[in-house]
Amino acid sequence: MKAEILSIGSELTSGKNLDTNSQWLSQRLAELGISVGFHTTIADDLDDNVAAIRIATERADLVLITGGLGPTQDDLTREALARVAGVDLVFHQQSFDKIQQMFTRRNRNMPERNRVQALYPTGAEPLANDHGTAPGIYQRLGKSHVFALPGVPSEMMPMFEEQVKPRLARLGVGGGVLVQRKINCFGTGESHIEEKLYDLTRRGNVPEVGITVSDATISLRILARAENHEAAQAQIAPIEHIIRERLGDLVFGVEDEELQHAVVHLLAEKRQSLATAESVTCGLVARKIGQVPGASEWYRGGFVAYQNQVKIEVLGVPAKLIEEHDVISAPVVEAMAVGVQARLHSDLAVATVGIAGPGGGAPEKPVGLVYAALATNDGVRSQSFSWTGTREEVQSRTAKLALNMVRLHLKKH
Repeated sequence: MKAEILSIGSELTSGKNLDTNSQWLSQRLAELGISVGFHTTIADDLDDNVAAIRIATERADLVLITGGLGPTQDDLTREALARVAGVDLVFHQQSFDKIQQMFTRRNRNMPERNRVQALYPTGAEPLANDHGTAPGIYQRLGKSHVFALPGVPSEMMPMFEEQVKPRLARLGVGGGVLVQRKINCFGTGESHIEEKLYDLTRRGNVPEVGITVSDATISLRILARAENHEAAQAQIAPIEHIIRERLGDLVFGVEDEELQHAVVHLLAEKRQSLATAESVTCGLVARKIGQVPGASEWYRGGFVAYQNQVKIEVLGVPAKLIEEHDVISAPVVEAMAVGVQARLHSDLAVATVGIAGPGGGAPEKPVGLVYAALATNDGVRSQSFSWTGTREEVQSRTAKLALNMVRLHLKKH
């Protein structure tokens, strides 16, 4: 069975709100062994809603719609479903009574406009909403089972669990499970990763292996279809082993783990302390570390040394070094790392400099050029990289570069 999820609302297409409903529903359907083939987002336009529902019901066996069930004039899902089916909207007294009861329990008068929430396409089945005023709708359109749910997550989620899920079980759709394992990597490009895993990422493989990239982090997603969770894990385990074996230290975590989680875990395991000195990242390295519970035991603190004078006066970077090499250089970033390590008496220290943009670049030192340095009790070393992207992306990726230097050092020592 293939499913499609339609998210309706101009607040979504305008970018004002983020569509989290589709993600949640896709995860729940995967648990039932139902694959989602399409996510579609539509503004509050009746003709567009009708067209999108028609397309969805032609290509998907299961269609879940969220949004457009409220009482206002821009809530169009009921009317759109009726038009696709070629039927009228009819009044459902039991739903209306329940809406009135909801207002009574809240000690509020029900506006007359809420009456429209008790209208359904002829032949459709109401779905009770015990958490709000917007009932859902179940309707058969062609080959498709169509469920329309409220857009409010606190109403949509329980309606799926209490109303949709049991109906899917009775219909006998789905079967088995879809289980995903996400493996996160940093330190090389997407094409290089795929070269190492080309035989695993070919279409048609079981389980499937896909690659996604987000802010220089590369994630490998292993998707297994099986009768139960244990059987799916049995498919995933050998593929994950191959991936880890081929990629080695490029792999830093799984699922929602970020580089800072790996770093704090290794600091605790090796019982090492860390300090930071940041210029281009402006405290972002420190912020990422601080997001991890327990980091305070191993992270001593740091300095944001944005201006050269702060680098000189606070971190002890020789002014002559900046004059000779320019601030965006390996010698300066290394001096920053050594300076903060000495001042905060840490086992390790990491520092960053660079040109985040959009201005400030030159042919010999373009926007996106950054340096990160790691100071240890055995010395100091640095590396450079030239990022492309926005100012925020350059800063974020440089913070990851610095954290990755710490991670790799701790793994090897």
